[in-house]
Amino acid sequence: MSQDRRKTIISKVGRVIIKIGSSVLTDKNGNLSESIFERLAEQISKIKDKNIEVIVVSSGAIASGMKKLGLKVRPTEISMKQAIAAAGQSTLMWYYERAFSEFDLDVAQILLTLDGLSDRKRFLNARKTLTTVLSMGIIPIINENDTVAVEEIMLGDNDNLSAQITSLIEADLLIMLTDIDGLYNKDPRNNEDAELLSLIDRIGEEIENTAGDTFGKTTIGGMRTKIEAAKKAAAYGVPTIIANGNNGSTLQEIFDGKEVGSLFLPSEQSLSGRKHWIAFTLKSAGEIVIDAGAEKAITSSGKSLLPSGIKDVKGSFGIGESVTCVDENGNHVARGLTSYSSEDIKKIMGSKTSDVESILGYKYSDEVIHRDDLAVITE
Repeated sequence: MSQDRRKTIISKVGRVIIKIGSSVLTDKNGNLSESIFERLAEQISKIKDKNIEVIVVSSGAIASGMKKLGLKVRPTEISMKQAIAAAGQSTLMWYYERAFSEFDLDVAQILLTLDGLSDRKRFLNARKTLTTVLSMGIIPIINENDTVAVEEIMLGDNDNLSAQITSLIEADLLIMLTDIDGLYNKDPRNNEDAELLSLIDRIGEEIENTAGDTFGKTTIGGMRTKIEAAKKAAAYGVPTIIANGNNGSTLQEIFDGKEVGSLFLPSEQSLSGRKHWIAFTLKSAGEIVIDAGAEKAITSSGKSLLPSGIKDVKGSFGIGESVTCVDENGNHVARGLTSYSSEDIKKIMGSKTSDVESILGYKYSDEVIHRDDLAVITE
């Protein structure tokens, strides 16, 4: 049954994002390997032969820079990492240019940051650029812009960036290539009895707890960020496959419908592109604590958040900013764009909508967060 699901999913793919980790692109000494790039380019060219558009999200700039500068140990200082990434990015693209040219394919370098995508105009501009590049038959090679990113470079967030791009470019499948076969029920490096989880239909607390962090000479992040990415993609209605990129035929086997790696199924109720952007791309500026009635209205009935259901406000934010709605135990319920500032919400919380104008002296709307600007993120 699992393989049948895979074949059904693969048969519907017209656009795929392939995220390639540094651990896949480097040899045992942590150096970029030309033969590995050639192998990946060959597999991707066969995918394109199936009339499937391919977007590559690639790590490796720091690994490339370390080799270029003769460094053996990954530095800890952020500015040093940024400098190394700047030195290595051009070499990384040279490897891709050379490998794909063997199959008469052109590539385009695109550098993005999660923070940059939080601006809706820039988000849509990035979508237009990527769509145009794809229409020209060019393969976009996307990397996080490590030279300007600060928080992201600390987290190794190309994993999460690849998930954001699923909604940015409206992909049908996310593939994350790493150095292990997929998600196991326990760390296979330390447990001989670890079992591969070939099908995950829901990413809950149990699945999240199986993920660990992995740190190598040139890598950072591990399975934890891949699970986060798969969860975000699932919320948009996109399945994810985490598989071993060191196997020379992994991509071919995936597109043959074979049971390779771990398949994460999409959520049954997916978010629209705009609501996915609100839920996962924008950074939350604060929290609004809501009561049980408001939680039920939002999650079960698709209602807006009214002042009467608000118990508390945490943080300082202005009109139109992204805020997280939490229940009284602090669990995340939803994220949305608020119609009122934190100061004004404190004044009207617990009140009826008919009393808002008399309390504030004005009223923008009956809703603190309108349902069109509200994305449910609770499990």
